[in-house]
Amino acid sequence: MTSLTLLAAVCGAVLTAGLVLAVWAFRAPPRPAGAPPSRLREAAAVLWRGRGRTPADRRRHRVTLVWAVTVAAFGWLLTGLPVLGLVLGAAVPGVPWLLAAGGAEKRAITRLEAVGEWTRRLRDVAGTGAGMQAAIVATAVTAPAPIADPVRLLAARLQAGWHGREALRRFADAIGDPVGDQIVAALLLHLRDRGDRLGAVLTSIAEATAKEVSMRKEADAERASARFSIRFMVGFTVATVAVASFSGDYLRPYTTLRGQVVLAVLTGTFVALLVWVRSMSRPAPVPRLFRGVEGGRP
Repeated sequence: MTSLTLLAAVCGAVLTAGLVLAVWAFRAPPRPAGAPPSRLREAAAVLWRGRGRTPADRRRHRVTLVWAVTVAAFGWLLTGLPVLGLVLGAAVPGVPWLLAAGGAEKRAITRLEAVGEWTRRLRDVAGTGAGMQAAIVATAVTAPAPIADPVRLLAARLQAGWHGREALRRFADAIGDPVGDQIVAALLLHLRDRGDRLGAVLTSIAEATAKEVSMRKEADAERASARFSIRFMVGFTVATVAVASFSGDYLRPYTTLRGQVVLAVLTGTFVALLVWVRSMSRPAPVPRLFRGVEGGRP
């Protein structure tokens, strides 16, 4: 089977699948108003929009997706190997994801430091006799940069008349850290019983946050060797694939159907090893107190 024949077969299969989906979409009964979207539509929306929290994250995901499809198509056409085209397309989001193994943890540590600093500011303002909502609004002006947007959004929602519980739960989702959940839990308890020990609770949380930051920094430094190994293997692999893509002798054994299967198995095994090494360079996820909040303003 030549590459042109295989390309024609794949294009025909895609066209047939598109026609089947179109017929199914027209013949499917209309969904009632307010019904949740189907799983297929929800999966397609997640694939296109991504799971980013901000519009900028979702926009970067769409650009990366378009680039991945383009690179996969050109890689297939230039080399005549569909598996290699898929590998090149997957490398567009995969290589930055592998190289940024420690980036997420460093950002989490920076955000956690900002949460501790904001907690101390909130404690100081609350110690002057200001109410919880007034203290949050006052600290929103000078909130640390890593959490400035979530704090300002929390203050804006409280000023706009949102229920305190709803606004605080959404703030916890925006922070996305167990320590942030502890702060929100303390604020929710104060919102319910209006006790006079909010300052003491915030002080203890700020001290615990400082200890957590110190422990995370030490653990992050210990994982540096594993991250260096990932970067070395990824760089060596990218260089090898780039040289092999322009070498006809090297790629000739993979031009057959059996060679494509072997290439797919070898590539899948190597990628699985890289993902496994990357998982060892990241901390184990800590369960949060709160989950995502659905719905809008109460």
